[in-house]
Amino acid sequence: MSAGQDPFRLTISLNVLEHLGINLYSNVPAVLSEIVANAWDADASEVRVTWDRAAGTIVIQDDGVGMTPSEINERFLSVGYRRRDGQPGPTPKGRHPMGRKGIGKLSLFSIANAVRIETIKGGIKSAFRMKLSEIREQILKEEGSGTYEPTILSVDGIDFPHGTKITLGELRRRQTIGTTRALKKRVARRFSIIGEKHGFRVYVDGDEVTPSDRDYYDKIRYMWTYGDQQDVIALCSTVEKEEDRTDCVESERITITGWLATVGKVGYLKDEEGDNLNRIAIFVRGKLAQEDILTDFAERGVYASYLIGELRVDGLDEYDGPGTNEDDDAATSSRQKIVEDDDRYRELRKIIGKELKHIQNRWADHRSEEGSKKALEIPEVKDWVDELKPNTRKKAKKWLGKLNRIRIDEVDEQKQLIKHAVLAFEFYRINENLEKLNNIADDNLQATLDIFEDLDILELNLYGQIVHQRIQVIRTLQEKVDKNALERVIQEYLFDHLWLLDPSWERTEGTELMEKRVDKLFEDVDASLTNEEKRGRLDIAYRKTAGQHVIIELKRPERVVSISEIIKQLEKYTSGMLKLLRAQGATNEPVEIVLLLGKEPAEWASEDGKDRMIRTLSTYNARIVFYDQLLKDAYSAYADYMEKKQIADRLGEVMRAIDDYAPPAETEATDRDEAAA
Repeated sequence: MSAGQDPFRLTISLNVLEHLGINLYSNVPAVLSEIVANAWDADASEVRVTWDRAAGTIVIQDDGVGMTPSEINERFLSVGYRRRDGQPGPTPKGRHPMGRKGIGKLSLFSIANAVRIETIKGGIKSAFRMKLSEIREQILKEEGSGTYEPTILSVDGIDFPHGTKITLGELRRRQTIGTTRALKKRVARRFSIIGEKHGFRVYVDGDEVTPSDRDYYDKIRYMWTYGDQQDVIALCSTVEKEEDRTDCVESERITITGWLATVGKVGYLKDEEGDNLNRIAIFVRGKLAQEDILTDFAERGVYASYLIGELRVDGLDEYDGPGTNEDDDAATSSRQKIVEDDDRYRELRKIIGKELKHIQNRWADHRSEEGSKKALEIPEVKDWVDELKPNTRKKAKKWLGKLNRIRIDEVDEQKQLIKHAVLAFEFYRINENLEKLNNIADDNLQATLDIFEDLDILELNLYGQIVHQRIQVIRTLQEKVDKNALERVIQEYLFDHLWLLDPSWERTEGTELMEKRVDKLFEDVDASLTNEEKRGRLDIAYRKTAGQHVIIELKRPERVVSISEIIKQLEKYTSGMLKLLRAQGATNEPVEIVLLLGKEPAEWASEDGKDRMIRTLSTYNARIVFYDQLLKDAYSAYADYMEKKQIADRLGEVMRAIDDYAPPAETEATDRDEAAA
């Protein structure tokens, strides 16, 4: 611009500046999107975004048609300029303009305090600078609304033939810009017209932005497409199922193209920057119009946690100059969301809602099929399924498959689910067999015996699992708990898990009334003890199990008891229990007394002392168990039980195989994304 020309002028109110400029846009990518959109409207082939970290500037340059001085004043600096009234389009390149409301340029001040514009059209060069502080000062001088004249700059630096270069300085939100890769990713996610196919290339710090920079195509597993989506499908290297649903979204007012999809794991929808990709983005005229419409649907199943989508909707913005319906743009002022009360938006939601229902059902089927396939990759699980009868086998596969609908991505948790499914299915088979008994003819003895035999096998295998789990508990306690902690654990655990003392003591029987009476007996015994004897006791409890009454007394680990002390208490327990049982008419029911000690009795070390003491205790049906020997004896008892019963433990083999199974390693890219998520 020559020195003799009229100055550039920006007329604006403080209210417009604050609300439609500084506070309207929420992040840097949104602001850059407005500039990139202007370049598209200017028929640019290339847009280059350069972030100079040292200088603290962002430069956006395009090779579009540029602007003359009069166009700068009449269009660029005219707040609220209705572009489509004067430039309705399509452009010479056949593009339908994205801009309409004439407020996008104000977004620059939401991230920068200084904006430099350099542009050239038809050989005429122009350059000027605007500063936010100066605009505010001028507006305040004119009491809330004024005309600001940008500073004219030299045009000597304009060395490009046509286009516009915008330099953003004194950045206000530098911390939100992120890395080059992050900026590329976010720009790519805001446009559907970037790339060679559309003749519109965008570069960030010299690297071209491509559709693959959206960084989620390689995580998609199931996809539903609308219109020709071969370009997208080509980027989706992990798609396992794809369904064309074009005919299902037909509408008189809007046209929908794009895709909806689910990813393999929920974690894939969180990228390194923490952006939530669990959304359905809506694009209008190639630009992001609403980041997420999925939030409009409150009633969603587990499948929705895996959802992602890009839908391009034609018909939400049809205004192309005077003479058309001026209310046919459904975008809000910020152009980052669709007006919810618009009839076309309601129709869009209705169509998407119907598609989500379909996807929910298909996702459940696909996940079930995948879950069954995943479980059957374990040879032992496959063998277990193959051994089932055909009808039962089909149910087992379906049973295993349903687990995959649960939102669990961790491999170890998935293994646990498979194990629980196998065990649960065996219980299901027991109930199913019992129901079959009702339908067997009275004279069909063989069928009845077959069911009984099957029940026996199931019972052995299921009990084998219980035994193995108990052995594992014992082994873990032996390996990981020190002596002091062991005594506390046993004290808390023993009275409700008597199998630690004897495998045959499975469950305590309902003896609430008897326990109250025995508690009174304990109180009477306690009353006769010396203070030293009372201090030597840790706890005492009564249970009835396996048809006999059991009294368990825990002595403190450091306490050394004498035979006389033990005998005195045994006599009181025995006589008291006999009195209680006589009152109930149950004198024939046995009573066993177990003393859990930390140290050997005083007489234990003398010659024949141990044998004599054991014989004496046997007359009271009593025995001594030591803390450090308890778990060893329990382990030995269960090991002997397993050996004597000769349990094949087919289910145990399946469980161990599931634990040992290592799924195929995923790709390096997938592992990277998992770590980032």
